Amino acid sequence: MTPPLLTVDNICCGYDGVPVIHGVSIKVFPGELVAIVGTNGAGKTTLMKTIAGLIQPTSGKITFRDEEISGFAGHKTVQRGISYVPEGRRLFGKLSVRENLELGAYVTSDKGEINARLDEVFSLFPILKSRADQMTETMSGGEQQMLAIARGLMSKPTLLMLDEMSLGLMPSLVEKMMETIQTVHERGTTVLLVEQMVQEALEVAHRGYVIQTGRIVISGDAGDLLNSDEVRQAYMGM
Repeated sequence: MTPPLLTVDNICCGYDGVPVIHGVSIKVFPGELVAIVGTNGAGKTTLMKTIAGLIQPTSGKITFRDEEISGFAGHKTVQRGISYVPEGRRLFGKLSVRENLELGAYVTSDKGEINARLDEVFSLFPILKSRADQMTETMSGGEQQMLAIARGLMSKPTLLMLDEMSLGLMPSLVEKMMETIQTVHERGTTVLLVEQMVQEALEVAHRGYVIQTGRIVISGDAGDLLNSDEVRQAYMGM
């Protein structure tokens, strides 16, 4: 069997000594699209930040491509092949689309490689190509979300981690966003997706984990979770 690309083993972490994540374990295999779903405040973002190296775990172990990365700083996880797209986009509004994208490729200084990556993301997001010189703050919310994902792809990650991509988007744009994430995945990038929109996330994922108050309460095949009475009643209002 193919070994996991990412293994999070029984990690605990939090902020200023206040625990948020309590013994969470997840696995992501190469080529998968995995969703971590749950309500606001469940610990989803804290878990993603810990994997990305922005928060240090107090215990437990994180392994990526058979290398332990627990305690690695954020720039080191990017160098290893993990790209984290945080909630809220965190784009540079006064810079152009192209400039934001180029900042996403900071792990390489090869101009030819950067241009090749720009061509790749422009083929995936044609609207960004047509807006390449536009100031980012003048774009719509949906366009900015696409730019955030595209910037995450500029480091050519093995694992792309997406945090609440539906946040602040109209329902019609949420569907479009999920289609975009599927396309990114189909082009060969392994994706770990964190979402409050439980149904939408599980509909595009292979497997899912449900997190509640910092603990994984249920996990399995995404289709099984979608059909689970427990998940439907607790998270989909059915």
